[in-house]
Amino acid sequence: MYQILKKRRLSENVVLMEIDAPYVAKKAEPGQFIILRVDEEGERIPLTIAEYDREKGSITIIFQEIGATTMQLGLLEEGDCLHDFAGPLGRASELEGLKHVAVVGGGLGCAIAYPQAKKLHEMGAEVDLIAGFRNKDIIILEDEMRAASTNLYICTDDGSNGNKALVTDILKQQIESGKKYDAVIAIGPMIMMKFVSLTTKPYGIKTIVSMNSIMVDGTGMCGGCRLTVDGETKFACVDGPDFDGHLVDFDEAMRRSRIYKPQEQSAIEAHREHCNLLKMEVK
Repeated sequence: MYQILKKRRLSENVVLMEIDAPYVAKKAEPGQFIILRVDEEGERIPLTIAEYDREKGSITIIFQEIGATTMQLGLLEEGDCLHDFAGPLGRASELEGLKHVAVVGGGLGCAIAYPQAKKLHEMGAEVDLIAGFRNKDIIILEDEMRAASTNLYICTDDGSNGNKALVTDILKQQIESGKKYDAVIAIGPMIMMKFVSLTTKPYGIKTIVSMNSIMVDGTGMCGGCRLTVDGETKFACVDGPDFDGHLVDFDEAMRRSRIYKPQEQSAIEAHREHCNLLKMEVK
């Protein structure tokens, strides 16, 4: 069993958990993910590793309570245990040799962009971290991102934090101001990664995107995470999750990501009904 060592609510429905998992922590690297089950009857879900502590033997995950399983996970408290916690899975991000990098995170994707920036910063690279959120109330990990970067730029869609912009606006400003990036790493909603890739392509800047959001079983067997990269079929969980953003067919990936929306909604409604019944029994 994998005990929850720490739980912290980062925003209304975003939760950070530190899990006791020494064997996973021993080999974890930025870009990799784990598969967990809340209990014996639960579904398996993949979550990207947000941070790891080899000495403590812990793995940090950050998730949004958006589906039935993540809602169930969010009900657990410090001292509770998860039934399964397997990993690290996926290919670690290839960061060697990068000296000047822009790391771009969108919303919850910042939880995955952060470990990339931190690793690069520790390796001595100059890191511009660009983080975008819908509004100031859902900004997460600001202190952590600041410590993991040379320059931190946070913008919001509505300007509520004093900087109204899209991440692509800031990225283009930095490039046109003379910044010479070895690579741009973009992690967040697919539409954001698509437009980051379109922004960098005219400048010939290597652009890496993380396709973790389309993973399902994490082993390649379900086929749910297949995508087209440079005309070839790839699987995000075993071939990635990192890919060349200039070669990914984002439009196809976005269409496929919407296929299971009805089933997801049904699962959420069933979970809420179950929770309401439990509350009635307690009363």
